[in-house]
Amino acid sequence: MDALRHIAAHAVLDLAAVCLLTFAVYRPRHRRRDLVPAYLALNAGLFTVVVALAEARSGGAALGFGLFGVLSIVRLRSDAVQQEEVAYYFTTLVLGLVCGVPGLALPDAAGLSAVLLFVVWAADHPRLLARDRRAVVVLDAVHRCPDALRADLAVRLGEPLNWTVREVDFVRDLMVVDVRYRESRRGADPRPAAVPGAARRVAPVGEPV
Repeated sequence: MDALRHIAAHAVLDLAAVCLLTFAVYRPRHRRRDLVPAYLALNAGLFTVVVALAEARSGGAALGFGLFGVLSIVRLRSDAVQQEEVAYYFTTLVLGLVCGVPGLALPDAAGLSAVLLFVVWAADHPRLLARDRRAVVVLDAVHRCPDALRADLAVRLGEPLNWTVREVDFVRDLMVVDVRYRESRRGADPRPAAVPGAARRVAPVGEPV
């Protein structure tokens, strides 16, 4: 009976922590409904596996191999999941582990869960590096000089922080640049009326980085 109460208390703690992470932190900031059930199911599934392996009393080696098997089936597609969302994935995993690990007292599990939630809340806060952005830019010009490329990006986007040239096409006279930049302050439009070598497309590929 004491063991059942122990498991039930940890299950309530785990459910409360992952719901707080998903519905109070992730959902209001990223607005992706499709990842909500993924986070909840992953957390609940890992918690269940940890508790089941611990109750089976098959030893620490079996618990370790079982956890390795569960984690090995998780596949994160980089084209569908942004890096900040990967952080939420791993936080849901760790919450399930912390709350389900045998022998950990409830106050200790609650304290560790609170630390995890606070770190994710702070690291993904909208005001942290709020003006830093990333975009893939297709330019109708090939800049052979890095200074010229930097000046062109600064005119179109803001202050370039770093960039990678993905493609250069001399036949069509274009280049594709993956650029991280600091957005100009609101109310200021740095673009002149006419810019030589106008950009064909500026495609944002993620939230602030």
